[in-house]
Amino acid sequence: MYDTQLWKGTHITPRALPGMGECTLVIGSLSKSHAMTGSRIGWVVGPEDAIQRMGDLMTNTTYGVPGFVQEAACFALTQDAAFEARIAEPFRRRRDLVLAQVARQNVVRAIPADGAMYIMLDIRATGLSGEAFATKLLDTHHVAVMPGESFGEAAAGHVRVALTVADDRLEAAVAQLLDLARTCAL
Repeated sequence: MYDTQLWKGTHITPRALPGMGECTLVIGSLSKSHAMTGSRIGWVVGPEDAIQRMGDLMTNTTYGVPGFVQEAACFALTQDAAFEARIAEPFRRRRDLVLAQVARQNVVRAIPADGAMYIMLDIRATGLSGEAFATKLLDTHHVAVMPGESFGEAAAGHVRVALTVADDRLEAAVAQLLDLARTCAL
């Protein structure tokens, strides 16, 4: 989903690797690359047998995509790479803004953010779990982040920040997050 939003390196589909074309499913979506989040339209490329079985599954789990979303998808697919780059650019810029803020303090650490529209922050120095920190941040500053525990045990003690609001709102929210982290770490 994030192949057009990599900030470091180049995306290589596993299907392009020798011998992987017949044993790999690649799932794509217009959600991130064409700013159609929530429209729930995408595709799967893979071995014919697997695709046929997925068709049976889809028939039983989905009833269809609304016509206007299909029309928007058709339009989106006629756009070029420059369109996708315009969609991705604000997320890169906002990632850089957050990284700059985090670099100016020593309580919260940013996990390398090489792509996507989110950034994971390590808040373990606060002594709080990701869930406790997220709840406290919401209760005290009305800033919502996703607790790392939502993504499994390896992400415990972290929070995920979505880079989906205007730059000034994001900077203000991250400033409040960092202030709370500093206060908790004292």
